[in-house]
Amino acid sequence: MNFEPTETQRQITQVIRDFGKIHIQPYVLEWDENQTFPAPLFKQLGELGLMGVLVPEQYGGSGLGYLEYVTVISEIAKICGAIGLSVAAHNSLCTGHILQFGSEEQKQRYLPKLASAEWIGAWGLTEPNTGSDAMNMKCVAHKDGDEWVINGTKCWITHGKSGDVAVVIARTGNVRDSHGMSAFVVERGTPGFSGGKKENKLGMRASETAEMIFDNCRIPAANMLGNEGEGFIQSMKVLDGGRISIAALSLGIAKGAYEAALKYAQERHQFDKPIASFQGISFKLADMATEIMAAELLTMQAADTKTRGGVVTQQAAMAKYYASEVAVKTANEAVQIFGGYGYTKDFPVEKFYRDSKLCTIGEGTSEIQKLVIAREALK
Repeated sequence: MNFEPTETQRQITQVIRDFGKIHIQPYVLEWDENQTFPAPLFKQLGELGLMGVLVPEQYGGSGLGYLEYVTVISEIAKICGAIGLSVAAHNSLCTGHILQFGSEEQKQRYLPKLASAEWIGAWGLTEPNTGSDAMNMKCVAHKDGDEWVINGTKCWITHGKSGDVAVVIARTGNVRDSHGMSAFVVERGTPGFSGGKKENKLGMRASETAEMIFDNCRIPAANMLGNEGEGFIQSMKVLDGGRISIAALSLGIAKGAYEAALKYAQERHQFDKPIASFQGISFKLADMATEIMAAELLTMQAADTKTRGGVVTQQAAMAKYYASEVAVKTANEAVQIFGGYGYTKDFPVEKFYRDSKLCTIGEGTSEIQKLVIAREALK
């Protein structure tokens, strides 16, 4: 397989780098310090076609594949992991769920607004007591005439307060029944739907993470995605693509940390030599470069398989697991190379270090990825 960047990928890279220098990089520290979710920025990204990367042109999207999508997320994450996370969640979760499982009417209604970022998307699966144990969810929906009534709380939701539309998975059958959950589209402003607590996080602080609360929230029956009882099965398929997103996010963070450390190691002198000339530092850089390339190959392989319509459950889990762990390790070593300076906010590796950890947790922990990989291997 040849994963050399295509002309389209090179153009995407240049567009993001040019845009990022003006509209993202100067504000990264401010957004991080104040936990600001810069909603207007995403409208600008929407104008560039980066908020509907996988959405077909007929619905107002860019109509690109997963290889281009990986390029988008990783390049943004090299500048700011938090912005990369929000772009990824919007594209692969909310938008991706509607794209994969929505009716033609639902696609026509929602995808153009999501692809342009006129509307920001959220996706609700996780609950306070059901992290990895999603089939034990307490958020329920019951049918009342031609409406569904939703009650419960979702947590750790990207854009939980600021999102304009959310895909929500609620229990419509028995607990722990994989066919006992259904997916619904809920628009902001619907009575009974509100945002709850916003989390005060270690990293990814410019990407809003909050609760979504449903209190007798009534939505039309037409807002169900697919058929009753398909929500959990749909979610697992959505997460296959979402894990490629997190792998790409991890890759970008790792590359950003590595490039900063490489540059610093060549500029910083000790004992009249650049510290890159010392074996202790050069070996760190060698390990970082090797592991990043391995993570990139795993991610690109999963993206290529996904684009061609193949099953990516194991490949996506491998890419997400390995790339996220590499991001944490690379960011940690980058801080070490910077020494005391790496522990300050004056240099970028401190933020890469904090941002990287979420990649081993979100959309399935590293432990869950191992479970998925082993289960697929043992089939």
